Amino acid sequence: MWTDRMLAALVTGVKGGKWFSLMDKVYSMKNLRAAWAAVHQRKGAAGVDGQTVHRFEARADLELAKLEQELGDGSYVPRSVKRVQIPKPGSRETRPLGIPTIRDRVVQTALRNVLEPIFEVRFAPTSYGFRPKRGCKDALRRVQELLDTGHTWVVDADIRKYFDSIPHDRLTAEVEKEVADGRVIELLRAYLKAGIFDGLEEWTPDEGTPQGAVISPLLANIYLHPVDIAMAASGCEMVRYADDFVVMCRSQTEAEDALHMIRELIEERGLTLHPEKTQIVDATQRGGFDFLGYHFERGYRWPRKKSMKTLRDALRAKTKRNNGNSLTTIIESINPTLKGWFGYFKHSHRNVFTDVDGWVRMRLRSILRRRHHGRGRGRGNDHLRWPNSFFREAGLFSMQEARTLLCRSR
Repeated sequence: MWTDRMLAALVTGVKGGKWFSLMDKVYSMKNLRAAWAAVHQRKGAAGVDGQTVHRFEARADLELAKLEQELGDGSYVPRSVKRVQIPKPGSRETRPLGIPTIRDRVVQTALRNVLEPIFEVRFAPTSYGFRPKRGCKDALRRVQELLDTGHTWVVDADIRKYFDSIPHDRLTAEVEKEVADGRVIELLRAYLKAGIFDGLEEWTPDEGTPQGAVISPLLANIYLHPVDIAMAASGCEMVRYADDFVVMCRSQTEAEDALHMIRELIEERGLTLHPEKTQIVDATQRGGFDFLGYHFERGYRWPRKKSMKTLRDALRAKTKRNNGNSLTTIIESINPTLKGWFGYFKHSHRNVFTDVDGWVRMRLRSILRRRHHGRGRGRGNDHLRWPNSFFREAGLFSMQEARTLLCRSR
């Protein structure tokens, strides 16, 4: 849906400084098919209409043709968003997740396909969340670079209920700085005003954009873009991943000034910093700070407590002592979890992997101990009966061995 002429205009600028006539790009069949392919790949639960990805797939051509017609003649109306509560990783708390219908997810994806390139070329390099060819590892790498160059005074900030607090009118105004197609703006407003269906209750939101909606991450980045620009212009080293960010400074005074500035900028946006989760820390001392699942402290980094708890909870569910599966089957079930976790946390301090390996083997020894009519968890002579080499030969993934191979390959 992006022609060579349009792509060139992203660099050279568009006539009048704003983009007109975008709606036809949104509902072009080529774009709708690409959007459906993306939604199909992500799967996900059904929305308020109960239509699953599988059911949509069975009549995809008809559904897409209907969307093309409705978007073209202006009769398309987004349906309410189903709200569910999902557990926060490593916590007993929950957070709300909005689930649009499949058809609405297709249209939101098509809309994002058109809008994202326009804003992507303007986004600051300090923003890493939900952007093409950028991610958590890039943000973490930048944090480590700044720590290594003496930026050890850190403003660890948290925006209170960011996605639920974005003012609709001001968000729309930010989009209108680049987009002058009234039909696209009205489509965005329709998504922001779509009803929320929670259990037996339904209401229309006055602010916020639902977490879980395809378009929400892009809108969230658009709304904080002025903050990114202002912080960069002041010389502050901010690293932001959606609503999670840190400001890296060389001194306590610099950090205090940065916190004052970021608080003013956030409040100007109609938002609030969380008073209990926003702090200034000296990363060279005990305490440190958490960012994107890692804990940084005194020149080292390791998984934060919630990240460790999430891993152990996932493994506990698969390694209960009364597990009736064979050891081979159990190991096959936990290896993907171990490998995925190591892939993200492989840059942690080496002691982390030794501890996790030992804990996993203890869980497996406890299963074997029970099968041999023993009680309690694996300990004592169990280490001789089923040594580490026993589990290695059984195919158990070892984080410590994976780290050793990683270090040798550098």
